[in-house]
Amino acid sequence: MRADIFCRVVDNYGDIGVCWRLARRLREGHGWQLRLWVDDLEAFARLQPQVDPALAAQQLGGIEIRRWDDAASDAPGEIVIEAFACDPPARFMAAMRAQPQPPVWINLEYLSAEDWVQDCHGLPSMRPDGLRKYFFFPGFTARTGGLIREAGLTQARDGWQADAAARAAFLRELGVVRAHPDSRLVTLFCYPHAPYLEMARALASRPTLLLAPQGVAPGLEAAAGGLLQIARIPFVTQPDFDRLLWSADLNFVRGEDSFIRAAWAARPLVWQIYPQDDDVHLDKLHAWLQHYPAPPAARELQLRWNTPQTPADWAGTLSAALDGSHWAQWQNQARQWDAEQAARPDLGDSLVKFCADIINSR
Repeated sequence: MRADIFCRVVDNYGDIGVCWRLARRLREGHGWQLRLWVDDLEAFARLQPQVDPALAAQQLGGIEIRRWDDAASDAPGEIVIEAFACDPPARFMAAMRAQPQPPVWINLEYLSAEDWVQDCHGLPSMRPDGLRKYFFFPGFTARTGGLIREAGLTQARDGWQADAAARAAFLRELGVVRAHPDSRLVTLFCYPHAPYLEMARALASRPTLLLAPQGVAPGLEAAAGGLLQIARIPFVTQPDFDRLLWSADLNFVRGEDSFIRAAWAARPLVWQIYPQDDDVHLDKLHAWLQHYPAPPAARELQLRWNTPQTPADWAGTLSAALDGSHWAQWQNQARQWDAEQAARPDLGDSLVKFCADIINSR
């Protein structure tokens, strides 16, 4: 199957992160021939250093990577995927209309746990120009498209988490050495408005190694002190980002791609949802928390993290979630949730079947 994936990089890394993972999933898991069209190859190169931003076309891992070109009128593949309603170029859509059999056109939507997503997943939209576009929603239930999860992930993760020497060597490669051997490892990847200083200062009462990528959470170092060690790490490739999440005891993540990968770490996570006007994103947070089996103290931490304008007792909030039986319960439930989600068809398999059903019904 030949397919085109179109990606506009809006949120620095999340959009291309999802699209690159999907492209690899479809190539490696199903043998699809793929062209990935990206409008910001510089951002792509930070996640995948083998990408050369100066090249308009290149091959990587059997996938053709093309710079987004509004003048592109290449013959489309049997499948056209636009990520997050980015709209393929007009000339490319003209080429789609010119095909004897128009391609299956998929709009890969944003991730949400809201109930309406299940009703809209897979619905077609007929356009005045004769093309039909299908809405494909990632999600957490059988009535959605699922989540991207490659084969063999569980075995690779469990092997890594059982190998303390490999984890220590990995941290050394990132330039990190634990100041306290028994410190809890926490990763921090957040939006600028997150209450990260308040959170970090509250961690100073317990041995903690807090890792944050360069450029994230500016001024974070001001919170260092007490039992809190703060270390900056470079942006890493997607496989190394997975290993980082697998190595941590607790992951603070943002957006969509990082959130899903943190879920697959089977470790407690705190998700910062991309902020929207009128706090619409909080509806998405509450919807997800209905699916996420975490103790009440952990849910309270999620809410505080996503409502930075609300005064909070950070020391008390963290103590409730990270100490004693609540912490043990959260760890167990994180593993349980990973196992439950892993038992569902992943987004790659669901998308392949969805497209095949449409083609076979013509």
